[in-house]
Amino acid sequence: MLTGLALIVAIGAQNAFVLRQGIRREHIGAVVVVCMAGDALLIVGGTAGIGALVTRFPEVLEVLRWAGAAYLLWFAVRSFMAAVKPSALEEEAPNSKNSVIATTAALTFLNPHVYLDTVVLLGSLANQLGPDLRWTFAAGAVTGSVLWFSGLGYGARALAGVLSSPRTWRWIDASIGVLMVILAIRLVLH
Repeated sequence: MLTGLALIVAIGAQNAFVLRQGIRREHIGAVVVVCMAGDALLIVGGTAGIGALVTRFPEVLEVLRWAGAAYLLWFAVRSFMAAVKPSALEEEAPNSKNSVIATTAALTFLNPHVYLDTVVLLGSLANQLGPDLRWTFAAGAVTGSVLWFSGLGYGARALAGVLSSPRTWRWIDASIGVLMVILAIRLVLH
């Protein structure tokens, strides 16, 4: 569980989006479920041995790297545009549930690092424990994911009142935009 948490808790595009949706109180249940299900799928896949497949076909990660970088830059542009014209939470037009789910899925599955972390790294660690303990390890990593995304998404609700002013959102959106650009550059360079 701690190993899973150590890899999931790092600030990234997915966590920033979960936090934003939690503060907006917008489709947070769907966001949390998509994040948890995505992690669970990837962790179980890595434990089942899909990590060897990803290692054998690195061109898949290369395609994901470029697609992920393009998506992160698009997300950064959206965040910078929102920072230029900030609004309070209650003034922002709500996003459709389908668009929020699609964005969550893209932020989850277009990041090649998620495959390296969950499929290759966690899968390798789980399989080093042998057939008897590998699924216990995987269950712990999935539990860490469930705890993190539930806590982040629903915990953000407590911050909604404090963080609902346009000035605060200007800083949040600008920070998310900068983070997305940095992550996109890191994807391209590594």
